[in-house]
Amino acid sequence: MQITPTKISEVLVIEPRVFQDERGFFLESFNQKAFDEATGTSYAFVQDNHSSSSAGILRGLHYQIQNAQGKLVRAVVGSIYDVAVDIRRGSPTFGKTVGKILSAENKKQLWIPPGFAHGFYVLSETADVLYKATDFYSPEHERSIVWNDLDLNIQWPTAGKDPILSGKDAAGDSLKEADLFDYADFTAETNPVK
Repeated sequence: MQITPTKISEVLVIEPRVFQDERGFFLESFNQKAFDEATGTSYAFVQDNHSSSSAGILRGLHYQIQNAQGKLVRAVVGSIYDVAVDIRRGSPTFGKTVGKILSAENKKQLWIPPGFAHGFYVLSETADVLYKATDFYSPEHERSIVWNDLDLNIQWPTAGKDPILSGKDAAGDSLKEADLFDYADFTAETNPVK
């Protein structure tokens, strides 16, 4: 796999090796040993999720204030604009965002470590998104930051249209009002880093 750091060094674009011929293609979508070596981490993934959405839907920006989840995200049908937001107070990149297009065609994955909020916007007619999580879903700890928070100023590719949101996401908190993480909670002593 090829690993490319983004402008937030902990958020990584992962491109698997694709073996393609006239019959189709084969790729190894995940290998724990290769992931650990490439990222310098030793997170265990405990849950796989599958989301299917129509064009114009925006999901996020989600996170869990306890049982923080790292996510390895990919689109297996269609394409999405995938966003990670550093919400660790005291981090050198606090409030910064990374956005990448993930698609069935480009087969890229985005690694979003614990301590980040995550969301995506559907660019294609439909999109199926698969993601691995490092902790279990904990609904009582789930939080949402509103997609159009002025302090984050995320450049969503909505072509000037309002996205389709769930009620929960439409009522998300601003970054200033949200429950956030402390960067100190994500140091080498508390993170499973080799």
